[in-house]
Amino acid sequence: MGKTITICFTNNKGGSGKTTTCSNLGAAMAQAGKKVLLIDGDMQLNLSLAFFPENWVLEQAKGEKNLYCAIGKQEELSGYVVHTPYENLDLIPSSTLMSSIEYELFTKWQREFILRKCIQKIKDAGNYDYILIDAPPTLGGWVMNILCASDRVIIPVEASPWGMFGLANMFEFLNEVKQITPELEVAGIAVTKVDTRKSYYKQTMETLYELEDIHVFEQIIRVDSSVEWSQDNSIPVVEYKKSSRSAREYTRLAEEVMELCQ
Repeated sequence: MGKTITICFTNNKGGSGKTTTCSNLGAAMAQAGKKVLLIDGDMQLNLSLAFFPENWVLEQAKGEKNLYCAIGKQEELSGYVVHTPYENLDLIPSSTLMSSIEYELFTKWQREFILRKCIQKIKDAGNYDYILIDAPPTLGGWVMNILCASDRVIIPVEASPWGMFGLANMFEFLNEVKQITPELEVAGIAVTKVDTRKSYYKQTMETLYELEDIHVFEQIIRVDSSVEWSQDNSIPVVEYKKSSRSAREYTRLAEEVMELCQ
């Protein structure tokens, strides 16, 4: 196994399909034989809920073995890893207390690099091919922490009239982060929630292709009710209904990402 690559999924606009993309790419990578660690960095707990039932997720959120506790103690994350029901796929769950993480980080020494320090031992061990981090839909100190801990960034963008809203702010923020972490790279934009019958899909793609030096992944993710059913059952769609269109699309997108990020 070679170098562990850390990829974060971020967009300051909510509803972009960020968590769904992160969870299904992680599951698809695991199906392809890659060892994957998922880190739930959002107080909404949705990445954790993608793999475990609500009562388990809430119990973890209230306990001592979640990301919030690790960051607060500035401990390395190996002791916080839980195994998902799927081979090659592990998770560090989140907590609703992550809502206060911005305030708590403010007084910390080298606060932008706390998460990087916490995952460094896991990266150095090389037991995972990929670490995927789901970031909250904000721009601030905690998201900066996640970006500083990452090698690559994937920005899911919803193909809707408001899908592009705030994207310029996202890139401005990334440029700020690259001032202190110049090795950070934008892997690309993943276009989600696509309805190819709608005119704004074409408009979204035209606008994205006009962006300079920004890769747009070829595989788009169409609207598919199978995704909602899979979320209701706390199973990623690539496991819940492998024959569905969205499962095939996420699998192909994962292949694109793995080819690009190696």
